[in-house]
Amino acid sequence: MLFTTLIARAFGFAYPFLSYHLKDLGYSTQSVGQALAVFGVGWLIGQLITGWAADRLGRRRTLVVAMLASAVCLPLMAQAQAFLAVCAGALVAGIVYDAPRPVVSAGIADLITDDGQRAVVNGWRHGAVNIGAAITGAVGGLLAGLLGFTALFYFNAAACAACALIARRYLDSDAPKAALATGPVTRTPLGSALRDGRLWLLCAVSVAALTCAAGMFSALPMLMENDGLSADAYGWSQVANAGAVITLTPLLNPWLRRRCDRPEPTVGLLALGALLLGAGMGSAGLADTTLGYSIAVAAAVPGEIVFFIAANDIVNKISPLDARGLYAGLWGTTLALGVIIAPVLAAACLTSGGDGLAALATLTVGALGSVLCLPLIGLTHRRTITAASSIPAPAAS
Repeated sequence: MLFTTLIARAFGFAYPFLSYHLKDLGYSTQSVGQALAVFGVGWLIGQLITGWAADRLGRRRTLVVAMLASAVCLPLMAQAQAFLAVCAGALVAGIVYDAPRPVVSAGIADLITDDGQRAVVNGWRHGAVNIGAAITGAVGGLLAGLLGFTALFYFNAAACAACALIARRYLDSDAPKAALATGPVTRTPLGSALRDGRLWLLCAVSVAALTCAAGMFSALPMLMENDGLSADAYGWSQVANAGAVITLTPLLNPWLRRRCDRPEPTVGLLALGALLLGAGMGSAGLADTTLGYSIAVAAAVPGEIVFFIAANDIVNKISPLDARGLYAGLWGTTLALGVIIAPVLAAACLTSGGDGLAALATLTVGALGSVLCLPLIGLTHRRTITAASSIPAPAAS
């Protein structure tokens, strides 16, 4: 699953280079922002569908079907030129683009029961995502210069087909873990998940924080293109991001593992991650060179690592065993919402006030996510105490 994550992200050229592709077709900054937002709408829908399917249809089957769908859709999107066709293609491509996320989240939760060890694995999973993003930026910039932006969509499609074959060959079972249990299986309905106040608060925090994180691969190309920097410059910023992740992940993982080993969800870490993300990506609005953007992206990495590990820890601790895919999919929609908001926010700021306004807006959004953790701390603390008090005391001998 980690290798599939790496391959899917390393050759995931479709989204981060979509803005350059559309600019190459002659579209304005506002139109590019709208198309990226439509892609994000598809991303949101895809998280819901694949999260539900991972629980109902099985991890392997869901991953294989989603990756094959990506292999078919991305070349079609590459051929679109009229704006409505571009938006239609962006919607469909968005649905299948990040499909592995809830499936892999649920699969890791199935395989590893220890919270601390799971945090370590999720740390390396996040590292795989960022190493893949660095490869995407560096290789994509090179390929775009040699073959054009359209070719990137075909490479992305081929990688998705390879991921489907890897998943079909190496994932063991099509049955979700709950379906393998003996006795009757009780499924958590969508309505019950939607009534979970902890999930709603987690999603609210995540939308704010992930709007900042999504700026790394949606708003950042727009900012850099607005400063006259090429796709190669964006690629180098992603290399800087991956280098910081590779350096900091082994340093932060032991500390994060100790924190995740505790029974209560790691909401404090979530707040810290949101604030650091806002500050780090906000500083990108003050940059105007490749080096400046690379430093800003690297500065956001500690917040990125802390936030994603804390969020996965909270999702795992609040989700029922039979609804891990559903909860992961619902939480995954927050990244999609961030992907929708980030380019629209960046385009509005660039149009109205320039880079400085973009910096201030990003910092404010990250701070908002941190503040929203306060009610989440109270709610998860009460649920933890209630769960602990409901455990029956051992009978007297």
